[in-house]
Amino acid sequence: MGRIFETRKATMMKRWDRMSKAFTRVAKEIAMAVKAGGPNPESNPSLRRAMQNGRAANMPKDKVESAIKKASGQGAAAYEEVVYEGYAPHGVAVLVVTATDNPTRTVSNVRVAFNRKGGNMGTAGSVAFQFKKMGVFRLKPEGIDAESLELDLMDYGLEDFGEGSGDEGEVLLVVRCSFESFGIMAKALEDRSITPLSTGAEYVPTSPMELGEAEADEVLTLVDALEQDDDVQSVFHNLC
Repeated sequence: MGRIFETRKATMMKRWDRMSKAFTRVAKEIAMAVKAGGPNPESNPSLRRAMQNGRAANMPKDKVESAIKKASGQGAAAYEEVVYEGYAPHGVAVLVVTATDNPTRTVSNVRVAFNRKGGNMGTAGSVAFQFKKMGVFRLKPEGIDAESLELDLMDYGLEDFGEGSGDEGEVLLVVRCSFESFGIMAKALEDRSITPLSTGAEYVPTSPMELGEAEADEVLTLVDALEQDDDVQSVFHNLC
């Protein structure tokens, strides 16, 4: 019984850690969106997108409103997005997207993670050419005719349409377009009364790599270490 309890406790702790990280990530998205376009979501599509991502992460409404208010006040932290590049073990390309109010601290932490986990940090442009920046929309499949929607969205910059999984393992529909078509695709979904669970930019690898299980575990250990940093929003790699 004690072992079962400890296992359940560990699972719950991991879930809470993941939720806390998601809330922090959304709060920073909100802060950057408010700084760029103001606190009114009606006139600020970036803020609407961040609030949408908050709902997808089950972030309570009062926490979302508090994040907007905090970002609108005097003395609010001025976050900026900075992307770092490098290689994980076995030559796997890695992009680290951060939101930071202290780039000196952030770059130091990212470099330490690379060094300690057998990777090495690169210079700007060293691996970015191996990725394509894309707009990504995740949808609940209920009530959607996937085949019909895929055909409809081809006129709005659709490049990839398929299934993916959410944080809890649920099946989702994933829509990808070039990042330049992000606004057009968002409007197309809105016109069809489809509200995405989450939206954003992702870096999709153009030359995926395959590794054995042991080698892949080494790469994922680095990815996990990077994701634990509070300044890190997302980590992308070309391990398939």
